[in-house]
Amino acid sequence: MLNDLKKDAEERMKKALQAMGNNMNKIRTGRAHPSLLDGITVSYYGTDTPLSQVANVMVEDARTLSIKPWEKQLVPDIEKAIMKSDLGLNPSTSGDNIRIPLPALTEETRKGYIKQAKAEAENGRVAIRNVRRDVLSDVKALLKDKEISEDEERRAQDDVQKITDKYVAEVDKVLSQKEEELMTV
Repeated sequence: MLNDLKKDAEERMKKALQAMGNNMNKIRTGRAHPSLLDGITVSYYGTDTPLSQVANVMVEDARTLSIKPWEKQLVPDIEKAIMKSDLGLNPSTSGDNIRIPLPALTEETRKGYIKQAKAEAENGRVAIRNVRRDVLSDVKALLKDKEISEDEERRAQDDVQKITDKYVAEVDKVLSQKEEELMTV
């Protein structure tokens, strides 16, 4: 029973870490990377579809992304979706190929992106702590129902705290990598 709770905590914390990682990927670092456009959806036959499912997204050079839609009529829709996104990108179209030049990051925008990365990391830590709180309340409920002893409860609390510390350290590691990425010119 306690092992199930610990496994559940580990899985939920892993998911929180993955969600934070996905959000971190959306923060621009000045280098072109296809994951930058992961959050963009395009209206495709009346359905919002992720950009990666209607077009080929490639890195042309260090500061340029290239998008090749699978259907030519999607070009204007893709352009609109990119313009509407909060990424601050301006696509340019030549025929059925869309190029997105990434502007160089200024010191001010770098600091803004670092703030955004720190906020995402804090959200990740909060999500992990919420999982810990939920699991610990389940453990306390087991103790109250006399399904486990006080020693088992204490051991479970320590184990859950170790798992929490491991994932919080992962969040800090991801944040420091992102900060380093943002500060390299």
